[in-house]
Amino acid sequence: MVTKLNTADYETALARLHLELVKLQDWVKAKGLRVAVLFEGRDAAGKGGAIKRITEPLNPRVCRIAALGTPTDREKSQWYFQRYVAHLPAAGEIVLFDRSWYNRAGVEHVMGFCTDAEYHEFLRSAPEFERLLIRSGLILVKYWFSVSDEEQEKRFQERMTDRTKRWKISPMDLEARRRWFDYSKAKDIMFAATDVEDSPWWVVEADSKKRARLNCISHLLSQVPYKDVDAPVLKLPPRGKADPKYKRPPKDSMRYVPAAF
Repeated sequence: MVTKLNTADYETALARLHLELVKLQDWVKAKGLRVAVLFEGRDAAGKGGAIKRITEPLNPRVCRIAALGTPTDREKSQWYFQRYVAHLPAAGEIVLFDRSWYNRAGVEHVMGFCTDAEYHEFLRSAPEFERLLIRSGLILVKYWFSVSDEEQEKRFQERMTDRTKRWKISPMDLEARRRWFDYSKAKDIMFAATDVEDSPWWVVEADSKKRARLNCISHLLSQVPYKDVDAPVLKLPPRGKADPKYKRPPKDSMRYVPAAF
């Protein structure tokens, strides 16, 4: 059984890692690096929570999330990787993929949304596609969030009863729960084909959400060599003087949000 992490210790560690993430962001921007991070794993494994903690201290113009929905009929007719390529980072950007092209090896295969030929072609193509990205200078990091059967059951029950979390569970998630072992087999086959030396999978043990977030951020920082960039010295100028000839409208002429709290 995984012991819970003390909240105070967690927040202290997270604050330290957030500072390092800002340094990483500044380095990526200054050096024009391109960083893509893939987050895959079981439903309710904590991918979204980890992504949220990574983005919290960062500039959304530098670090953005790519969470693609169901492909359109036009996208289904394209080369499979095509719609993901459009979301890859430009120079000075970090993109966090909340699920990625590995949908084909997981949900699409298990649920029968692709043919066997398309599935096997993906397993052959994915390592080559990623090698192409890496040769182009992209820094690619792949995470698999692993959660136990018992912990996933607990989190699903919370989502079923908590209205604020209900949106996190869909009929597809419930069907995936029923096909737990099919997904396990699909994950094992996917790892065998795509866990290669130049583009490896990194498994995050996620039964403890707090530990998973800290471990993931800490590891991500180790994957991109960075240095602290000297920030420009800023000086706050005095506020501009008011025009004595200009009279501002009275406050009671404006509509204010009611003070409900």
